[in-house]
Amino acid sequence: MPRPFRFGASLLTSAPADEWRARCRRAEELGYDVILVPDHLEMVAPFPALVAAAEATERPRVGTFVLNAGFWNPTLLAREVATTNDLTGGRLELGLGTGYIQAEHDTAGLPFGSPRERVDHLRYTVEELGRLLDAAECRVPLLLGGNGDRVLRLTAQHADIAAFAGASLEPGSTTGKLAPVDAAELGERVARYREFATDRTEPAELNLLIQLVAITDDPASALRPLLERRPDLALEQVLDLPVMLVGTLEHITAKLRTLRDRHGFSYLTVLEPYLEEFAPVVAELRRDPLLGGDGGEISDIRPVEY
Repeated sequence: MPRPFRFGASLLTSAPADEWRARCRRAEELGYDVILVPDHLEMVAPFPALVAAAEATERPRVGTFVLNAGFWNPTLLAREVATTNDLTGGRLELGLGTGYIQAEHDTAGLPFGSPRERVDHLRYTVEELGRLLDAAECRVPLLLGGNGDRVLRLTAQHADIAAFAGASLEPGSTTGKLAPVDAAELGERVARYREFATDRTEPAELNLLIQLVAITDDPASALRPLLERRPDLALEQVLDLPVMLVGTLEHITAKLRTLRDRHGFSYLTVLEPYLEEFAPVVAELRRDPLLGGDGGEISDIRPVEY
């Protein structure tokens, strides 16, 4: 049986305290289940932002989406995680990944490493962090993000949530330029993950990061700026991309239900610029039969247990 939908809002930009808290409360009002923050140098610092988000809200969980393991020493990270989980009332979800932007490592004076070295460090971080948090009796849901076989295997072994970006790094990019993958490639990656996860007693929750949202009766106009930048893509190709939600409300909700039924994506994350645009989709999918089918009060919906 498919999981009920959950919705995450990834807030990207720092702000003065009152503005940050208001933004978090707005995400809660719109029905988002998780307030998330990234781990990029030019964006908000993760852990203080999450503590402030939890103080400003009542219902949503808070999480990192995702921490760059290359920025963190596992022992120091364990202290941050345990303290943040305490200060947020046990609402923390910890997201980790290998990191993919070489320019950020160069700016920070940190080694970037080869893909193999970065995955090795992620594995070390996950295993050491698990040991330290277990010793501290701190249970935090773990999300791992990545598309490669070694990361997917690690995710199958350790993660409560498997996160797929629906995009891949453009060859040679040092600044993190991503290109969305098509439905066939995404489906192949999910199938590969499931091969690695056959021995799990409990299936992981699957997350998909949505890159663009536009509720419209005129998809061509909404996508014109993108198509002008990417003349190699046709309109029909973009509309079929899993991470591009462009069309009527009915079209978008049907697309997301199909992604859940076909691949298992029940936890959907949108970027901050689409917080308001995606809200009608959240409201409509709240009518999901798995949530009672009545689109009722959000506060009546039980949080996911890990």
